[in-house]
Amino acid sequence: MFKQHPKGLIPAALANMGERFGFYTMMAILVLFLQAKFGLNGTDAGIIYSVFYALIYILSLAGGVIADKTRNYKGTILTGLIVMGLGYFFLAIPSNPSTFTLIMTCLALFVIAFGNGLFKGNLQALVGQMYDNEKYGKYRDSGFSLFYMFINVGAIFAPFIAVGVRNWWLSHNGFQYNADLPAICHSYVDGSISAEATTKFQEMAEAANGSPVADLGAFANEYLGVFSTGFHYAFATAIVAMLISFIVYVVNKKSFPNPAGHASDDSGNKVEAPQMDAKEVKQRLYALFAVFGVVIFFWFSFHQNGLTLTMFAKNFTDLSAININLGAVSIQGAELFQSINPFFVVFLTPVVMAVFGWLRARNMEPSTPKKIAIGMFIAAMGFVVMVIGSVGLPLFSEIDPSQGGTPLDDAAKVTPMLLIGTYFILTVAELFISPLGISFVSKVAPPQYQGIMQGGWLGATALGNQLLFIGAIFYESIPIWATWTIFVVACIISMFTMLFMLKWLERVSK
Repeated sequence: MFKQHPKGLIPAALANMGERFGFYTMMAILVLFLQAKFGLNGTDAGIIYSVFYALIYILSLAGGVIADKTRNYKGTILTGLIVMGLGYFFLAIPSNPSTFTLIMTCLALFVIAFGNGLFKGNLQALVGQMYDNEKYGKYRDSGFSLFYMFINVGAIFAPFIAVGVRNWWLSHNGFQYNADLPAICHSYVDGSISAEATTKFQEMAEAANGSPVADLGAFANEYLGVFSTGFHYAFATAIVAMLISFIVYVVNKKSFPNPAGHASDDSGNKVEAPQMDAKEVKQRLYALFAVFGVVIFFWFSFHQNGLTLTMFAKNFTDLSAININLGAVSIQGAELFQSINPFFVVFLTPVVMAVFGWLRARNMEPSTPKKIAIGMFIAAMGFVVMVIGSVGLPLFSEIDPSQGGTPLDDAAKVTPMLLIGTYFILTVAELFISPLGISFVSKVAPPQYQGIMQGGWLGATALGNQLLFIGAIFYESIPIWATWTIFVVACIISMFTMLFMLKWLERVSK
């Protein structure tokens, strides 16, 4: 599997695993943390989530500019790891909920996003530089798929560890986990709870407490405090992951190329990249910007996994059967669904690569732009599954305690297999789009714009992420099945747009 690829590929992927670990820790718990600690509704938490994820990617554009201007890609990447670690450190410090601590939380998120911006796009440009050598050039797509697979190994474990730490802290303080309790605790404290929901709260509180609860107000405040502190400690696990990535990167730094407009031969000697005329440079940049515009709609849909799909896991999915008892800690929670996507990335990547290899051997392999269009269609099918599975579910307002609703009993919720099946389909779509899109950028971008164009790909992702909160608005105001329909339409529009531009993009990429 690795014989046709440069030796630096795996060390680069291992160095990226810490960033992925932190990314999926945030994807799993950030929205639920904001709701549990500060009592935010889905829309407000979604806005913070959207801005944070937009900044992660838009600041990659700034990181690309910094690296391209300084020609110090390796130093920029190293600085990014350090800055991300500092951001997670600030986020891991427990605090009492207030406007001030919410602002400080947002500042910590900005620090993480800025560090990610320095790191992410430039490491991808570094990997792309490895394939500028003619010996490896034809394996560029499969190389980025392997890179994508390995960096997701850390992401598989991130939600499990985050949930384990949070639930360990709950257990340490004498409480049991219940996904619905934070929302109903906040509703009781602010006085918006209904009489029916109060009866439900009494039952849930006594089950979580393990004994009768005489003062629901005191219980609500204590449970929220312990629950939120557990999340803080969960963020601290990302610091360890950043440290491991830092060590791997430093140890292998000298063996990595420096993407500064040079390719290398088999001996590692620099070879000047061929100079392009201004017309070709323009054509390549136009093609890249066109693809950037299309993928905005995909990321707007796909990255709902950390927002509306996570909210759906908490509100409408029966979590009672998902409980891994390790004795000292019980690993249970809506956050665990965020392990499914990276798990499928790791285990489906060899399958997808084998299919493409089989097609390549018969001169039938689709072009990279065509693969991206196919990925858009597959993503649409993933949300079609959610539409079908959500038909008949009540409006969010009917189960939201802050609006006088009552949380659903487990028997009225959907099976976890609905989300697992959806994540399977969305992961296949992701493997057709994300690693191959990165590969397309590294192939088409003029040498002098490698860093900034990788940042441009991530900048397009940022714009899609900035729209994520719209999903939360629809989730809380229209039927759940109608929310997923919006993402079906977005992905179908993206697919047809790619197909319309297909011949031009294929011509430019050659």
